[in-house]
Amino acid sequence: MNTPFLSELFRIVEGALRLDGEKVKNYTVLLADKLRAAGDEASAKRLLALLDQQSRQLRPAGVTQQAAQPVDNESRFPLLQRVAASADAPQFDFTEEQRTTVQEFLTMVQSQGILEAQGIEIPRNILLYGPPGCGKTLLARYIAYRLNLPLYLARLDGLISSFLGSTAKNVRAVLEFASRTPSVLLLDEFDAIAKLRDDQQELGELKRIVNSFLQNLDMLGKDVVMIAATNHEQLLDHAVWRRFQYILRLGLPGLEQRERLWKLFSAEVSWTKKELRVLADLSGGFSGGAIELAASRLRQRVITNGDAPTLRDALLALFSLARGETSEVPRLTPSLFDQPANLARVLRSRDKQLYSLALVGEIAGVSRATMSRLKKITRVGRNGHHAKRAVIH
Repeated sequence: MNTPFLSELFRIVEGALRLDGEKVKNYTVLLADKLRAAGDEASAKRLLALLDQQSRQLRPAGVTQQAAQPVDNESRFPLLQRVAASADAPQFDFTEEQRTTVQEFLTMVQSQGILEAQGIEIPRNILLYGPPGCGKTLLARYIAYRLNLPLYLARLDGLISSFLGSTAKNVRAVLEFASRTPSVLLLDEFDAIAKLRDDQQELGELKRIVNSFLQNLDMLGKDVVMIAATNHEQLLDHAVWRRFQYILRLGLPGLEQRERLWKLFSAEVSWTKKELRVLADLSGGFSGGAIELAASRLRQRVITNGDAPTLRDALLALFSLARGETSEVPRLTPSLFDQPANLARVLRSRDKQLYSLALVGEIAGVSRATMSRLKKITRVGRNGHHAKRAVIH
């Protein structure tokens, strides 16, 4: 059999030796799917027929089959949520460094069978960190899509129980499920369970949970395609960083990225090139998620009312939907949009060529005539004569 299928074969044999019928079944189905995709329909059918005939024998006597997904013993709520994979890599808009790291990670996971045949066992995990809304979940969905595996999301802050012993059981149940189920496991809010163990504010029992969690990572690392995501990387225990083969920072988008995101997310709006540049310039400091939310608001307006959104509409939507982001433009606040003269001073001092008076008027929601009148005001001089002073330049 071709070497690309060795990883599934190793998992099937491993599951059989451990009397883990669920793991044998899941990886046999995955192997059949891969054989079918490779054009070997006969072998795929034979595998599934064997699985159907022997499914009862795969389960040891006296052992009941485990539930499809683990649940919390107290609340009975699911500990995992299945999330749709996504092919929308363009929405993520990789930088070159990010693209290289992600592609190397994908290649490593896809070559796992060949690596294991050579005696090389590498944990299949990647740690993503950075501000909220910068694409960590989207990237996880894209990785799952590229690997053709289901994505399961575990919000680690939701695994923490009022009973500390239950917290350790919840974490172990999630990792064991992932070890026997071909999938990508996304550990969101990773800092909730992988905190610094020298934090004086934490209880000793919580520190023991962190120790247990790290041990479980070591035991199950090679069996699980794992993505950990955090907005607070400074809280992670130092030992956690060493457990990850790949580490990738996802920061706020740069100017060119923001321009592409506005164009992508608000495709129904016919922005001019200049308008896209303005939107990109004034959304500095905002995440890609905030830009997507603002663009979604504009799309709803186009679909429901048929209105053509303006720059003012887009920027007000962006500022109203911001989730803790702060604009990179000094003094630019939502209240400034209703102060045409002050807005003109701020924007024209930034780029006089880009921010014409007419464009500033559009953002402020006033007419060109109003902006022209604001350009100069009349004041009375000491000698009784009228003089002109420029309000905006």
